[in-house]
Amino acid sequence: MTMDNGFFKNIEKKTGVNMKDVFELANSLQHANFKDEKTVRNVIKKVSRLANKPVSRDLEDQIVKTIINDGSKLDFNTISNMINKK
Repeated sequence: MTMDNGFFKNIEKKTGVNMKDVFELANSLQHANFKDEKTVRNVIKKVSRLANKPVSRDLEDQIVKTIINDGSKLDFNTISNMINKK
């Protein structure tokens, strides 16, 4: 699958999100330690940038607490949904 695939270009056009960045984030999540607060905060910041949704310190704290307590159920959609709810 190449990055110039029409499917991904359509997603980029509709969302404004660079698919290369999404794939890089997904790769970084595969081996991330979601019990480590610093790692979790970095992931939240990356997702926030990709989604172009600023995250307040309070919301970041809430997300960190949720992820650290239940990191086994974490994926890109979970973080994205948490950011988009606020």
